[in-house]
Amino acid sequence: MYGKMHSACLYGIEGVMIGVEIDLANGLPQTNIIGLPDSAIREAVERVRAAIKNCGYRYPQQRITINLAPADLRKEGSAFDLAIALGILITSGQLIMPSANEVLFIGELALDGSLRPVSGVLPMVEAARKNGFKAVLLPEGNAAEAALISGINIYAIDHLCTLPNPEELPSNSAKGEDELNQRNGGVSEDMPSLSSLPFPVTVTKGIDANDRPPVLVFSLEHLKYTPVYRTSDDSSYGMNEMMDDYSDVLGQQHVKRALTIAAAGMHNILLIGPPGTGKTMLIKRLPSILPKLSESEALEVTKIFSAAGTLKDAHNGLLRSRPFRSPHHTISAAGLIGGGGIPKPGEVSLAHRGILFLDELPEFSRNVLEVLRQPLEDGVVTISRARASFTYPAKFMLAASMNPCSCGYFGSNLSQQHCTCSLARIAQYRAKISGPLLDRIDLQVDVPRPKEWDRQGHVLSSAEMYAEVMAAQTIQAKRFKRLPISWNSELSGASLRRYASLSREGAQLLYDILENLGLSMRAHDRIIKLSRTIADLEGAPDITSAHLAEAVQYRNLDRQAMTEE
Repeated sequence: MYGKMHSACLYGIEGVMIGVEIDLANGLPQTNIIGLPDSAIREAVERVRAAIKNCGYRYPQQRITINLAPADLRKEGSAFDLAIALGILITSGQLIMPSANEVLFIGELALDGSLRPVSGVLPMVEAARKNGFKAVLLPEGNAAEAALISGINIYAIDHLCTLPNPEELPSNSAKGEDELNQRNGGVSEDMPSLSSLPFPVTVTKGIDANDRPPVLVFSLEHLKYTPVYRTSDDSSYGMNEMMDDYSDVLGQQHVKRALTIAAAGMHNILLIGPPGTGKTMLIKRLPSILPKLSESEALEVTKIFSAAGTLKDAHNGLLRSRPFRSPHHTISAAGLIGGGGIPKPGEVSLAHRGILFLDELPEFSRNVLEVLRQPLEDGVVTISRARASFTYPAKFMLAASMNPCSCGYFGSNLSQQHCTCSLARIAQYRAKISGPLLDRIDLQVDVPRPKEWDRQGHVLSSAEMYAEVMAAQTIQAKRFKRLPISWNSELSGASLRRYASLSREGAQLLYDILENLGLSMRAHDRIIKLSRTIADLEGAPDITSAHLAEAVQYRNLDRQAMTEE
């Protein structure tokens, strides 16, 4: 006897369809799972055996072979339990499910037959829709997450006993058929009432000589899940009223200007200043001026969180706020970039389409910081292992802060605060940030001790900054509507020359600046992209010398290095 079910697993952050083939043959009772399963899948044999018996079904006393196809792809996780259990029941003739070939089965079984949710359901369901499946059967704990994908029916159960149980039906053929037809009356005391079943079933003709129960034909329609999403009450400019506001920050107008530019073009930014000047406070308010995720971006981000197992509440629908990740400086390279025995997305991927905040940048290990080079340049990160190679998206804004020296008071103009660091110690402290990494940071801004303590003056708020960002973002959306990019920071090659071209005077000015400061060609392109964003904030169609000059002044560490030389 042969049967086939369909399940799925994760490959990176993408779902992959897996065929679960069941073969029952005469021989010594044993169950083998083949097709490169991991330990969790091999242990499914005992979970499925106990669940089937504890739910009143019969586990076949035959030689059972379970193949997970394709056989050359390594499978991981516990999402195959439900497909294996139903495959055994259907192949052994205890259950008939006419639409099984059109349904994807996902779920982990407990020993009592209850279903536990698994991670990564969202990309699996999306892959099922792309492969033409009409429905997905999964645990109730994953139903809200699966329902985020439109165009496919979602069916949810919380226990294997939700399926029809032959032991609950009478074993007599005539009486059994009469009861199935009447449904609501005329049932003798020695027979259980079918009205106790949670849904209607039908029976196939004929019962074998051993007077076994009728074979049940089971339909999924009664299990259909109807999603109900909660809506959040956001303010008029797209942020929650409880979110921190830039009106809390007194002064620092030039830093707020730099943060507005960074948010308008998704440019990387580094704030440099002594302790207590508000660097962390300023960066933590960046989400309040960023636009919400678009539909396609929201699906990308939600898939990553689903694959990482960190999608907390799918009842709110797709994630709409841009991620803000702030790892501790003790994080490892694998934690930041992703990896592990079973590769999982790291912080750079969890910050996709959002912000990665590295507070006190030089305190991070240099080896950890150097792994940021590829994602900052390419927007993806590739993790290669002996078994496979995984590519995760990693388009994020790097926002970082640091002190000017190890004691924090280098360059301070207060007599009470003196720098105690030698020049060699300052150089050693700054050397933790390599030149290639610093070259990829567009805005390097000084954050001095604020002098504007007067609350009577105008304090720039998040609502005002958000309005400027949205105006610039609208210009970029119109400009890039035929391109697979959304922000000026993503321009490169021919698109950079087309949409951010310089006049003859501007090109000469930039050439002179590059020669004087000794900047790289990467810095050259980043200055042009930053100038394009500044022009968008002002509504200017062309980049002028003033825009270039403002962009260059944000290369603060480059100018300081030139001065020290």
